[in-house]
Amino acid sequence: MKLQEILSILPYYKINNEIGHLEINKIETDHRNIEQGDLFICIRGFTVDGHDFALAAIENGAVAILAEKELNVSVPTIVVADTSRALAMVATKFYHFPTQKFPLIGVTGTNGKTTVTYLLESICNYHRMKTGLIGTIQMKIGKQAYPVKNTTPDALFLQKMFHQMANENVDAVMMEVSSHALDLGRVYGCNFDIAIFTNLSQDHLDYHKDMDDYLRAKSLLFAQLGSHYDEKQRKFAIINYDDPHHGLIQKSTSQAVLTYGCTEGAQVRASNIVLDIKQTSFELETPVGKVKINSNLIGKFNVYNMLAASAAAIAMNVPLSTIKEALQAVKGVNGRFEQVMEGQDFAVIVDYAHTQDSLENVLQTIKQFSKRKVYVVVGCGGDRDRTKRPLMANAALKYADWAIFTSDNPRTEDPEAILADMTNALKEDHFEIVKDRKEAIYHAIDLANKDDIVLIAGKGHETYQEVNGIKHDFDDRLIAGKALRSKEI
Repeated sequence: MKLQEILSILPYYKINNEIGHLEINKIETDHRNIEQGDLFICIRGFTVDGHDFALAAIENGAVAILAEKELNVSVPTIVVADTSRALAMVATKFYHFPTQKFPLIGVTGTNGKTTVTYLLESICNYHRMKTGLIGTIQMKIGKQAYPVKNTTPDALFLQKMFHQMANENVDAVMMEVSSHALDLGRVYGCNFDIAIFTNLSQDHLDYHKDMDDYLRAKSLLFAQLGSHYDEKQRKFAIINYDDPHHGLIQKSTSQAVLTYGCTEGAQVRASNIVLDIKQTSFELETPVGKVKINSNLIGKFNVYNMLAASAAAIAMNVPLSTIKEALQAVKGVNGRFEQVMEGQDFAVIVDYAHTQDSLENVLQTIKQFSKRKVYVVVGCGGDRDRTKRPLMANAALKYADWAIFTSDNPRTEDPEAILADMTNALKEDHFEIVKDRKEAIYHAIDLANKDDIVLIAGKGHETYQEVNGIKHDFDDRLIAGKALRSKEI
């Protein structure tokens, strides 16, 4: 695409040189990815400033630079007030406004985002729709999976992937949308059709100044649905009616609202809930009818996840019979209440629970079915919200008979310092500290006897452990399997 055409999306800019009919092959924000004929956009990050790499980008083949200040370089430099905002605009233009070509569903909230997107993907697939998915675990186009670095990637990557999805004729895309992404503008340029709010509990206070700021960031997704009404392309806000923050979220959007929950007043509601260690059943009551759901997913928190996905599917005019069929077929989501089975006579469950609320939800579910002791292995991530560490430890002690506190992803922090934050103020004493996570998992499984339950929490689907900034191969599920096989059972 010609540079002049790309720049037509920007209302105001200064340029230091004639650009004529300059052709741009692709757009990049990392100078290391620049090739001949590319446009380099200088982004100010948390640790590095892209402006410092403009010369290196030119050496690699950049034919134009988009920056926030004048640069002494040999190629045309386009100067704008904010390159992060400009990046989203030019990326959307360069990739031909891809999110106008399919329904885009964004899911935000502290817990449940991944499960909701996977449930919705399943429902859409049963409705014979080809889907795209972007989330914590991976990105998918149809059945093809791709790795991702962040829960919500940056605007350039998103628009590029949306363009690929449009070219592959997807019928709908569902995406996890983190509070960081909303606050940093990573989803600028995304034309959302449906926004889903799952819940809000303490997390990410290393980034947000307080819970009000965290909630404000989440509400941006609903404000970004816009104020325009189109009968041919309706927009919806899907909101958890049982979450105490639902009122502010509802006030943040001018679009149609569809609420879900387990209490009177929710438009999409679960009633007559029966929870069991092997399945969950409930009546799904909706504005378009009622069906009985028998699901393999365990726990009341998964009832909420199924309600959220069902409400979004109803907004997409998917029949209730299809929703029922899809929900009943889902076996589970990687690392979400995932059982590790090696023929043992006790249960081992791996779950991504990494907040106080999610850990309590999982442990409450386990306590409903436990016949004997409940063991929990859990830690807290480094370089993240320190204030939630004692909350996580207390949640473990509140519901488990024995807690083993260990390392999660310490990143650049000292694991012993993280464990001290978790345990220094504890009043209960039914715990021990085993710093090495592998040893902690082996120890918990060694302690377990018939009808006990071992919960390994915090990492779920992750296949690495980050120590001193280096990612090492580590999968709780694989480690637990090896520990079970080494135990005489």
